[in-house]
Amino acid sequence: MNFGYFDDEKREYVITRPDTPAPWANYLGSPEYGALISNNAGGYSFARSGANGRILRYIFNQFDQPGRYIYLRDNESKDYWSASWQPVGKDLESYKSECHHGTAYTKMLADYSGIHSEVCYYVPLNQTYEVWHLKVTNASACERNLTITGYAEFTNNNNYEQDQVNLQYSQFITSTVFETNRIRHIIHGNLDWVKEGEEVDNKLAISRFFALTGAPVDSYCGDKESFLGRYHGYHNPVGVENGKLSGEMCYNENGCGALAAQMLLKPGETKEIAFLVGMKEHEEAEAICNRYADVAAQCETELKELTGYWHEKLEHFQVHTPSREFDTMINTWNAYNCFMTFIWSRAASFFYCGLRNGYGYRDTVQDIQGVIHLAPEMALEKIRFMLSAQVDNGGGLPLVKFTHNAGHEDTPDDASYVQETGHPAYRADDALWLFPTVYKYIAESGNLAFIDEVIPFANKDEATVYEHLKRALAFSVNHLGPHGLPAGLYADWNDCLRLGKNGESSFVALQFYYAMTILKQFAAYKEDQAYMDYLEEEQKKLGTLINNLCWNEDRFIRGFTEAGEVIGKRTDPEANMWLNPQSWAVISGLATKQQAELSMENVRKRLNTEYGAILMDPPYHLHAFDGALAVIYNPGTKENAGIFSQSQGWLILAEALLGHGDQAFTYFMENAPSAQNDRAEIRKLEPYCYGQFTEGKDSPHFGRSHVHWLTGTASTVMVGCVEGILGMRPDFGGLRIAPSIPADWDQFTIEKDFRGKHLHIVVENPEHVQSGCKALYVNEEKMEDNYIPVEKMTDQTKVRLVMA
Repeated sequence: MNFGYFDDEKREYVITRPDTPAPWANYLGSPEYGALISNNAGGYSFARSGANGRILRYIFNQFDQPGRYIYLRDNESKDYWSASWQPVGKDLESYKSECHHGTAYTKMLADYSGIHSEVCYYVPLNQTYEVWHLKVTNASACERNLTITGYAEFTNNNNYEQDQVNLQYSQFITSTVFETNRIRHIIHGNLDWVKEGEEVDNKLAISRFFALTGAPVDSYCGDKESFLGRYHGYHNPVGVENGKLSGEMCYNENGCGALAAQMLLKPGETKEIAFLVGMKEHEEAEAICNRYADVAAQCETELKELTGYWHEKLEHFQVHTPSREFDTMINTWNAYNCFMTFIWSRAASFFYCGLRNGYGYRDTVQDIQGVIHLAPEMALEKIRFMLSAQVDNGGGLPLVKFTHNAGHEDTPDDASYVQETGHPAYRADDALWLFPTVYKYIAESGNLAFIDEVIPFANKDEATVYEHLKRALAFSVNHLGPHGLPAGLYADWNDCLRLGKNGESSFVALQFYYAMTILKQFAAYKEDQAYMDYLEEEQKKLGTLINNLCWNEDRFIRGFTEAGEVIGKRTDPEANMWLNPQSWAVISGLATKQQAELSMENVRKRLNTEYGAILMDPPYHLHAFDGALAVIYNPGTKENAGIFSQSQGWLILAEALLGHGDQAFTYFMENAPSAQNDRAEIRKLEPYCYGQFTEGKDSPHFGRSHVHWLTGTASTVMVGCVEGILGMRPDFGGLRIAPSIPADWDQFTIEKDFRGKHLHIVVENPEHVQSGCKALYVNEEKMEDNYIPVEKMTDQTKVRLVMA
């Protein structure tokens, strides 16, 4: 079933049926002022922290309520509706709507009873408040008398949990007042005498506001119960039914902002107003409202600035291939998903409730990879930050606090860190993600000087980036298990696989092997011959060890427990085939051609499904070892034989590196949201963003996806497609182009900005091969192979690669 379509020209997803199988969301603003909004205007807002800065209330795991509601009432007929289909929910035979989710804005169009409305929700660029810009047009033949009412439901405490569960406290600290054109919501108003920088019991007075601009306020209400009415709901609030708000203010109850304006419209006439929301004191709120004296001009300027900012970022890399689904994702939605995940980490969504007050180390370092080719300057800023969250012993802080203070942080070696973050120990893989991320940044940007930049460690001391990487490698060297492979520590990438402190992970061993390959390139640049020799010798030993211990006839095992049990051997009754060791054996460069072909064929036969490859098979049930925490999940769910979407990107990359273009593209299409636009009733999640996992073949809901937007999938799939399928593989000295594409593609083009130059790349495939280069021309000069040295690039570089 189809609920909408992609408008690639405007970079929008247009929802044409509002009764979607789940709330389909978009992100507005940034964590400085964050706003999530669904296609039916459900969602919430917060300042700086989803846990401790919540402004608008939202009830999770419920019915996508409350939200940013605008009601329209015909004062002649007394009929009313909402600018979004919900919450009033008029019959879709008479109520027509569209929701346009764009880059950091959402527009909702509605037609009902001869009235056309358009509301655009957005957070102005670099601002910390939100705008609901409403246009109302009289499409009927007679004059219309309307009442327009905006409604925002405030939390009674900035802390989400306190607002929801600690009512004996949060109900009695709140009040509202009306000030000219806005409702002011005050928390701890009795502390208005407290001086700046001081607190009482760690608390201080806080103000929020809900304002109307573009029309005078006709009536108002600041009390939720008074607005809704007892035994009424958001679909039939008495304040809207009556046509006039009560004027009741909140004191020791639930605060809200409800503002109504009268609107007389001649036939064909359009009028515009705006509602504003933020967490600001009186003077700043008033200054913000004054900006919107001319609502239409101000909102038009702000939206243009916002779209211009995001579209410019996306324009740095654009492709045109025979696959519209591929182009849509790479050019807009996968890229935008990467930026949202990069910026928001796992802070807030309709699944993450905002309670994680920090950055997961491995999550964030991987997320960076997805935006490097689009915004290397943004990537650099975050790489510096994550390097400063590396402990001086080389390990990463499992959770990097939003208040991170480099050089002064506690570590997992300190009881205080464990108590504050809930992370009891280092994870085996955290710092190893630095190697591909730092390398990809330098290769893309050409910023070789970054290798020698000095950055502090999290707890003490400082060192060059090169030394940071050497210590990351040393961390693994200093934490080996009994066989000599990296120890499992608290966990590797799979948090549900606890091999034990002295267990050993084949996945981490392959990352470790790959890290040595990357670090050898840094050592060569530094002319550090002694370290190069050391790495060469240690990598050779490690490779032999992995092959001897982890290769099991036709697959790589998953690891060893502390007790010496082998996990993932072919004779195990459950979980005898794992996905990640197979793809990472290829990515790391360790697998021989024979091993790679055999293990990847095993993946295709044993693990692949029409929605992607499951994480392992068979699922755990009766034969799980003590650390196999995936057994807590239903079979086919999450880590227990679910289709963990992040792993699909590694699978795409591995097949592409082997030259299997058809198979790499098949894996892309199986899991791509855009390729499931006509199966929305099965997938349920948005058809424009990735989810964390899809239920596998052991689930009765095979194909249903979960945990939208904030997932490492965005980054791994982007890397798999850009580096793998499209073959964009920069290094310190230039760019290698090595596509691995479906054999039936005749050609494709890429527009790429690279180190201040623009590359117009045409790839021709006259012989319909999956990979290989017959000839490469740069500005009509033939190159020796498929590599372009950076000195051959000009401001406008024409590149033609002929495959064979």
